Amino acid sequence: MLFCPTCANILVISSETGYNKWSCNTCPYEFPITKQMTSRTKLERKTVDDVLGGDEMWKHADSTLASCEKCNNNKAYFYQLQIRSADEPMTTFYRCTSCAHRWREN
Repeated sequence: MLFCPTCANILVISSETGYNKWSCNTCPYEFPITKQMTSRTKLERKTVDDVLGGDEMWKHADSTLASCEKCNNNKAYFYQLQIRSADEPMTTFYRCTSCAHRWREN
């Protein structure tokens, strides 16, 4: 997309006069197209925030008896969050104290 340098509106391709040109619909700006024009911009991805608190959340978590399906350890850290509507039960997140495997229970 190209924008008009005088009024900043988007330019459209027009061929009213027999040749292709970029033209502005709001002002008289025109730019003739004499060759093929391409441009490519690589956008940077945003970093994803850990909305559940990340590793910092687990530093202050309580522990309980819960069986890990990966290593069969019987102790895990846990915390609860209300991630669904208020009339639904809270979701419990677990992290094994031995292998750090994570799972949740609704």
